Amino acid sequence: MQNIKERISALRNEMKINDIAACIIPSSDPHASEYIAEHWKEREWISGFNGSAGTVVITLTRAALWTDSRYFLQAENQLQGSGMELMKEGLPETLSWTDWLAEELKNNEKVGLNAQMFSYNAFTHLKNELNKKGILLIAVDLIGKIWKDRPALPSQPFYVYDIRYAGETASNKLASLRAQMKKNQADIFVLSALDEIAWLFNIRGSDVDFNPVVIAYAIIKIDKATLFVDSKKVTEKTAAFLQEEGITIEPYNDIYSQLKKITEGKRVLIDGSKLNAALYEAIPQHCSIINTMSPVLKMKSVKNNIELEGTRGAMVKDGIALVKFFKWLEENLLSSEISEISAAEKLFECRQQQENFVSESFDTICGYAGHGAIVHYHAEPETDVVLKPDSLLLVDSGGQYLDGTTDITRTIALGIPTQQQKIDYTLVLKGHIALAKAKFPTNTRGSQLDILAHKWLWEKGLNYGHGTGHGVGHFLCVHEGPQNIRMDENPAVLLPGMIISDEPGLYRTNAYGIRIENLVLVVEDEKTEFGDFLCFETLTLFPYDRSLIELSMLTEDEINWINSYQKKVLEKLSLYLNEEEKIWLQKKCASL
Repeated sequence: MQNIKERISALRNEMKINDIAACIIPSSDPHASEYIAEHWKEREWISGFNGSAGTVVITLTRAALWTDSRYFLQAENQLQGSGMELMKEGLPETLSWTDWLAEELKNNEKVGLNAQMFSYNAFTHLKNELNKKGILLIAVDLIGKIWKDRPALPSQPFYVYDIRYAGETASNKLASLRAQMKKNQADIFVLSALDEIAWLFNIRGSDVDFNPVVIAYAIIKIDKATLFVDSKKVTEKTAAFLQEEGITIEPYNDIYSQLKKITEGKRVLIDGSKLNAALYEAIPQHCSIINTMSPVLKMKSVKNNIELEGTRGAMVKDGIALVKFFKWLEENLLSSEISEISAAEKLFECRQQQENFVSESFDTICGYAGHGAIVHYHAEPETDVVLKPDSLLLVDSGGQYLDGTTDITRTIALGIPTQQQKIDYTLVLKGHIALAKAKFPTNTRGSQLDILAHKWLWEKGLNYGHGTGHGVGHFLCVHEGPQNIRMDENPAVLLPGMIISDEPGLYRTNAYGIRIENLVLVVEDEKTEFGDFLCFETLTLFPYDRSLIELSMLTEDEINWINSYQKKVLEKLSLYLNEEEKIWLQKKCASL
């Protein structure tokens, strides 16, 4: 097995053979996935760095990794002895890798990358940016030539997602999709996003961590639907199901040859933000390309009644698991040595006991004290710390249940909170409540509501940099679009049936982090002479930490909202708790 230096040397040999001056290796896969299979972890293989975010750029004389502040310590450790430099993104002195390339390369030198690992839109943008700097971008798969012991793609069979959870047949979804294609005047739709394929065909799998998706592509025509998937993954049951739903099965990589056969004059719909550049290049030039947001993305985001019923049930189970976990933590903090990692493991155990639990929906963020101020912190053995009865603990976690996906953040005081911690927590809570209580007209975008969550912090000269809300799938990806709530403009409007997070925060570097997150559902509110209005229904079920609430900062309306919410939590969860757990929850949900 080669070490990192040997791998970089082998890559440079291939670069010389192909007249490539630099090679870009990202963290992505051919499906624009958040979580990727081992087969596609090219950046990790070439660098030894296994954080979730980062880009490696290798020239004939230098090699560097760009990553963000979450991974500075981890990257420094994992890059030792590799000869690869760490470029700390976000620091004023750190060049972007495109600017770095402009300094390192001569005019008209070539940069190579695997076009499968970049969306068509990203590839085109990068090509234009490099061209401005006098650098040429070439699509070439060099890692594939040198990674000899590469893991195979996952081959475990996928399964049919039962209609009692999905709420709609695949054939019905295909009919709705074809109606959307006709509106876009498209003859063919090429689909590569794994969650969209899983939703459309009512299939699920275990090919990547946390998201129950199946590695596949799809081509939808007005009279035919084809799923491109490894034949080893197809069982008699899934083959029969797909045939019954009017879906043809072809080998995974045959999508390239099928695209090349598209006849002249056909109008092909793609989502260029997701379809990889290699697939785009396989579409004949005599076709008309319609590059727009995937219609499946919007269809999937609006949950049907069965999906919503399932999600509400999943929230109850998640709430039960959280009661068991936080009660255990409270009772054992002083008598046992509990670390960030062991706490996260215990939370997983509590969820695992629930009916229809499949997996976590993402790596649990369990950040004690200063670690809570690292927005996407994940405890590793080298960073893990023991929890002590002081400071704050931020726990952001979620579960994948057959009937729904959950995501919740609670920040708790492990000891007696300081007045500053209470003020900070209550400012975050006020923004969280303001968004949860929002009433807004139809055609409202998330960016128009974001101020509600930020307002109380801004008034004190405080802020947080992450988005306030992300869409959530139904037994699919915990992060889905097109909807979100953030300051950045997003043309997607909030529609009844969309699930979205409500998660403002505040982070004091090296001290503590505070985030409060519930999932909320967009629902119809009322119709007036001024139009139709919408509001949010809070789905998540778990109380806030009473000890962190500074009552004097809350209005009567806010106090009433908290009391009403926590009464609902108690009513929904008590039915499934033992007597000790009920007593514990009653104290946590007592009126303010």
